Amino acid sequence: MIEQHRRIIEKLTDRQVVEQLYFTQLLMLVISFLLGIFMFDHWTDFTSLWEIQDARILTYGIGGAAVVIIVDAIVMKVFPAHMYDDGGLNEKMFKNRSIPHIVWLTLLIAFSEEILFRGIVQQQFGLEIASIVFALLHFRYLSKILLFILVVSISIFLGLLYEWTGNLFVPVMTHFVIDLVFACQIRLKYRGRDEHGRNVENEEKEGAADKHP
Repeated sequence: MIEQHRRIIEKLTDRQVVEQLYFTQLLMLVISFLLGIFMFDHWTDFTSLWEIQDARILTYGIGGAAVVIIVDAIVMKVFPAHMYDDGGLNEKMFKNRSIPHIVWLTLLIAFSEEILFRGIVQQQFGLEIASIVFALLHFRYLSKILLFILVVSISIFLGLLYEWTGNLFVPVMTHFVIDLVFACQIRLKYRGRDEHGRNVENEEKEGAADKHP
């Protein structure tokens, strides 16, 4: 299934991948809004889930992201790359984006997904149901069991952060920092490859010029 997913991604342009991302995230926000109308009696019931003046946004939020990033780095050292290959979607999405655009995209992803999974599903039905729904939406990773376990584990961890703090800003911050770091790694990796390729090309041109004065 991952290989089929990869072939589909390869046929898409960078712009189409980003447009699909925007569509998916906006759809999540619309679904969250519609579900929220029926699940919350008052608007203040939803806004009460957010508390900006909370030091745990930094301590739990950024600290939680650091834990995930460290664990991911260990996994990448221990296991071969093919076991956590996502089919190239993230590379296609972020390798040619500017850093400001990456910040905006990862912020949008963090808010839209946490509002739906934590603010709506988990708030109304509990962590277990939210985790099951999240896993079902990522069924395409079942052929890569390690990747599937990592993705679902991160979702459960984000859910636990919300249960511990009762503040949606905390899992949003964690989600944002995780995605931002990984996306910037992809961007810088491909930028390094591009610069290396240009340097090699320039050296070859200079060598050819030296041979033909």
